[in-house]
Amino acid sequence: MVSGDDAKRSFAMRVALFYGALFVFYGMHTPFLPVWLNWRGLSAGEISTVIAAPLFLRVFVSPVVAMAADRSGAHRRYLVLLTWLTIALVLALAESASFWPVLLFAIALMLCNSTIMPLIETIAVTGVRYRGLDYGQMRLWGSLSFVAANFIGGLMIYAFGGGAGIWLIAFGCVLTVAAGHFLPPDERFEDAIKPALPLWRSSVLHDLLSQKQFCLFLVAAGLVMAAHATFFTFGILLWEKQGLSAAWCGTLWAVGVFAEVMLFSVSGRAVARIGSLRLIALAALASIVRWSGMAFEPPLAALIPLQLLHGATYGACHIGAIHFIHENVARDKQGTAQSLYATMAAGVALGAATLVAGWIYVRAGSLSYLGMVAISMVALGAALWLLRNRSGSTMAAADPV
Repeated sequence: MVSGDDAKRSFAMRVALFYGALFVFYGMHTPFLPVWLNWRGLSAGEISTVIAAPLFLRVFVSPVVAMAADRSGAHRRYLVLLTWLTIALVLALAESASFWPVLLFAIALMLCNSTIMPLIETIAVTGVRYRGLDYGQMRLWGSLSFVAANFIGGLMIYAFGGGAGIWLIAFGCVLTVAAGHFLPPDERFEDAIKPALPLWRSSVLHDLLSQKQFCLFLVAAGLVMAAHATFFTFGILLWEKQGLSAAWCGTLWAVGVFAEVMLFSVSGRAVARIGSLRLIALAALASIVRWSGMAFEPPLAALIPLQLLHGATYGACHIGAIHFIHENVARDKQGTAQSLYATMAAGVALGAATLVAGWIYVRAGSLSYLGMVAISMVALGAALWLLRNRSGSTMAAADPV
């Protein structure tokens, strides 16, 4: 007979393993898909279209899939189906030689993997709610595997050339399939009510988006995440222009991830002491400080502490967002809420911020970080409003049966 502690450890290990596998995909896809697209012969404009399109299109896909999973309670089942679909899509992408097939299959591949994220987040939060697990200690394995995938993938690209990029991505897809089948089975709980209304008549999205608190939460957390746009897109290019070596660029990136992992490792205590909304507000404040400093090309001695703020600007915001949803959204709507957060933070807001960052970067270089400061100020305002006007009631009760 399996004890309660053994069941908790098993659940945490399986979820952590899936995070690790999924972030191998992200760690291969994010840096090396553009490399492969360039090797395939696409122009710079075509490459930017392929990369940016899923950020905007996911708003039409992820919430609908998550809502269907919420209604059935079958988050694992949907997740596993999506992982198998990624295998088919990455193989089709590998065989695509012209722009339009590449665009089609690359968009579909990223939409599948970006939809997987809110599903695994919902499963992880189930462990927090019903088993008393620490979300951050499961999630940190994703951050670690992302860095490892970047490093190993870079060596493989150096050894075999840009054509290897698609097979590195395919390797990440295979890992997610295997880890998906290892996840704990779907469970049903008393507070997860299955509505009788058909999906197309569900009011879940309306219930969530009609809540001023939830919309302001999306603005606060989504814009803090979106304010990373200059750093994610042009950060290394700006460091290289300052004369930093590739080794130092990699080290600075690793410093940021190290800070993020350290916060994830104590996330339960951080949420208990600070609170989810205060974490988001602190992340917005740290974002203002970090990007203000980055805008003026600081020396290496200043870059290290600025990179340590990644633990706040990314880690604290993400932990705060996950726990805010856990604390404030009804159980039967959490997958949908997670997908809306992911769609905002890593989709529409990030895509728009990337366009802003690119426009300023072409004209003013590192001063494009000041655009991210402005975005962070809006996020801070939304977070402070929520702190002043928060309500103790759970948002968006279940659909009528």
